Amino acid sequence: MDSTYLTNPLVFLVQVIFGLYTTIVMLRFLLQVVKADFYNQLSQFIVKVTTPVLRPLRSFIPGLGGLDIASLILAWIVKTLELLLVFFIAGKGLLLAEASLLAIPELLELTINIFLFAILIQVILSWVGQGGYNPAVNVIYSLTEPLLGPARRIIPPISGLDLSPMAVMIGLFLLEMLLIPPVRSLIGQLL
Repeated sequence: MDSTYLTNPLVFLVQVIFGLYTTIVMLRFLLQVVKADFYNQLSQFIVKVTTPVLRPLRSFIPGLGGLDIASLILAWIVKTLELLLVFFIAGKGLLLAEASLLAIPELLELTINIFLFAILIQVILSWVGQGGYNPAVNVIYSLTEPLLGPARRIIPPISGLDLSPMAVMIGLFLLEMLLIPPVRSLIGQLL
């Protein structure tokens, strides 16, 4: 039997479970940054899932300029643990320095991807029509408006078609292509 028979499914499970929690923690941080409605049901779910772990961290990691730095640290810790487990399952051992440094570009990429998917979902919802109140839609609009609002002022609608989401998504893809590889390369040089 191939040695990757169980390795690949285990790595997949670790990446899904830890990746989901990392995404939820990053969403908590980003929703605070964009001043989203924290009484929204989706926001409340995110708060309830992250508060038990964040509460002890906040006792020794203070906020900075109104930002919840403990959320960022928690996302980094969870991503580091995910990478450590993946390294261990793959037979590379426990490489703490590598995992902790490689978590940084992974979190940057995750943040950009959160915005990309939020904008994509918002565009799809605008085509389909919303038909009533949906807490997820409100969270998505809160998350994307800081990016789309300035773009709308620069790129006005043409014949009723809003091209600002496409422009912002292109900008985010370019940012990801120009930012993540040099950060990974720098980390590779440090290791």
